[in-house]
Amino acid sequence: MKKILPLLLTAVLLMGCSQTPKEMERALSLRSRLLQASSCTFDAEITADYGEVIQTFSMNCAADPQGGVSFRVTGPKSIAGITGTLSKQGGALTFDETALYFNLLADGQLSPVSAPWALMKALRGGYLTSAGMENDQLRVSVNDSYEEDALNLDVWLDSADIPQRADICYAGKRILSLKLENVQIS
Repeated sequence: MKKILPLLLTAVLLMGCSQTPKEMERALSLRSRLLQASSCTFDAEITADYGEVIQTFSMNCAADPQGGVSFRVTGPKSIAGITGTLSKQGGALTFDETALYFNLLADGQLSPVSAPWALMKALRGGYLTSAGMENDQLRVSVNDSYEEDALNLDVWLDSADIPQRADICYAGKRILSLKLENVQIS
């Protein structure tokens, strides 16, 4: 019996350590819902921080099951109506006598208009680094890749595990923030 007791205690400890914390389970559940969904639509207010200049604009977004995102710019009024699509292969913009130009961020990896695509890419397949409660929201941290130059995202979920806002960071600095509304996962 004395020989079995240490083995039994070790097994119990290992089983306890292998359990996924509830917060991480919620993050994984969101990922599963997004991967199984036929669509995810949301409105995003995006703020880009260039250091000396901050730009804010808003978009209606729709993500498809293949990981692509289509969008329509809704503000500011000077660029409203511009539409586009983004995917791993690239993107396309459609506009009527209006040019949409934003400086690139994160050493050329990202533009503000591609923030919704980067968010969906990270939530669907990025490396979940941590999850924990912050006030009444679940904060999930995700790296978009395993590369040295990965984008780091912090995403806050409400009690129904719906994304409410996100920060995209590069090299330790927040470069983009998204405020999400009307999120529908179906």
